[in-house]
Amino acid sequence: MKICITAQGKDLDAQVDPRFGRCQYFIIADTDNNETEVLENPNKDGMGGVGIQSGQTMAEKNVKAVLTGNVGPNAYRTLNAGGIEVITGVSGTINQVIEQYKAGKFKSTQGPSVDSHFGTK
Repeated sequence: MKICITAQGKDLDAQVDPRFGRCQYFIIADTDNNETEVLENPNKDGMGGVGIQSGQTMAEKNVKAVLTGNVGPNAYRTLNAGGIEVITGVSGTINQVIEQYKAGKFKSTQGPSVDSHFGTK
């Protein structure tokens, strides 16, 4: 299964980025075969709609769960509409988060964790 963790860097030792739509990188991990893909977030400097655009990217990548620090209302709705599980309040290194996810340590979020435009400069 493919999961996505928002990241501040390009590798598995990077810290989780607390933002979804404006995170620096998306690290997509396949929990079945341990393969990873790193995507620089093309939406991180966008003027608006970045949560929606990032959510659409996750759907295009066939991600089944997104793990991040926070997610806003538009991103949450987009991910939820795509059948993607949303897990917020996540921190630590990407590697730690993948292992915690595999061990069933996280619960789905039932709504956005921040207001619109969280993490803008």
